Amino acid sequence: MASFAQQFGGLKFPPLNDDKFSTSKKNQNHYPPSRPKKTSAISAAAVAIANAQTRERMKLKEMFEEAFERCRTAPMEGVAFTVEDFYAALDKYDFNSELGTRVKGTVFYTDANGALVDINAKSSAYLSLRDASIHSIKHVEEAGIVPGLREEFVIVGENEADDSLNVSLRSIQYDLAWERCRQLQAEDVVVKGKIVGANKGGVVAMVEGLRGFVPFSQISMKSTSEELLEKELPLKFVEVDEEQSRLVLSNRKAMADSQAQLGIGSVVIGTVQSLKPYGAFIDIGGINGLLHVSQISHDRVADIATVLQPGDTLKVMILSHDRERGRVSLSTKKLEPTPGDMIRNPKLVFEKAEEMAQTFRQRIAQAEAMARADMLIFQPESGLTLSSEGILGPLTSDLPADGLDLSDFPPAED
Repeated sequence: MASFAQQFGGLKFPPLNDDKFSTSKKNQNHYPPSRPKKTSAISAAAVAIANAQTRERMKLKEMFEEAFERCRTAPMEGVAFTVEDFYAALDKYDFNSELGTRVKGTVFYTDANGALVDINAKSSAYLSLRDASIHSIKHVEEAGIVPGLREEFVIVGENEADDSLNVSLRSIQYDLAWERCRQLQAEDVVVKGKIVGANKGGVVAMVEGLRGFVPFSQISMKSTSEELLEKELPLKFVEVDEEQSRLVLSNRKAMADSQAQLGIGSVVIGTVQSLKPYGAFIDIGGINGLLHVSQISHDRVADIATVLQPGDTLKVMILSHDRERGRVSLSTKKLEPTPGDMIRNPKLVFEKAEEMAQTFRQRIAQAEAMARADMLIFQPESGLTLSSEGILGPLTSDLPADGLDLSDFPPAED
């Protein structure tokens, strides 16, 4: 900043007129003090200000010299963060950036193409849409990936342009899916698989996010590959080989287990698949059963569509099961508390289904017990008899060893 002296040095004054100073001494006494005295005062003030600025500069110079000397002789004096702390911090945040390394990261930005992840590296990592999930998605948010999510990622690549890393969740989920399939195979459980493709030898099913192969020889139903597309089938694992990426499944094994549980008189939940003039086809866990029009209700059903519609969920009772022909006969008629309830109040039928089925099974058991008793009465050589409680036991004195003589009984009246 220019001093006052410099400022005043640049001032311009009008030229002096000699006539003004040629007056007599008498006239001179009436003029104010001469102009040079005022200029001297201003110059003195400018010098004082300049001296103050000089002292300030000298003071700053001394401070910088002292700071420089401290940095030269004792650079860490008064500093709480030591060199050891610095290297410890580097070790804490240093990580292996090789491919396949798993790192913890926090998502801080998402868009339609992927997400940016903070993994404490020198630059953010990129998670592409394809690497966001083992399933097919259109946006990362469909896989639950939102800003703030902290997850474990695996490094799968590097961008040479900016030295940033590419990370993936799909690879981790892929490993977990194979582990899950091995566990399910060991437990020999039945799983659901959606048919997504087909070839000459069979169909392709999605199970636990993996694509598995189901040979036509392992499909119990007689359907074409086109008819099976987009349908869900009960499946069991036949082979799980992660190294060879080989996953083989069987619908036949799953159906065999399901059919073993279809006892006569048991109640199952099914879904109406289609309606025919003679009845309705019900899907009961991958098995198609027929609910004949005569087995819907004790009352006559003129139009099945007035009682059932495709997609309806209902409870049905197993009437018969032909394993060789793969046919299952169903009934809701046997579950009616009173005749016609399936037409008037189907909700009541489903609420009382287990109770009515138990009554039906008891009647069947009594009929079978009576049939066995009749056989034993006329075959005393078996040495067995049936008590009044329906218990099979050794022949007692209550029944003659040589059987019964029917001639002793009077003929029955009409």
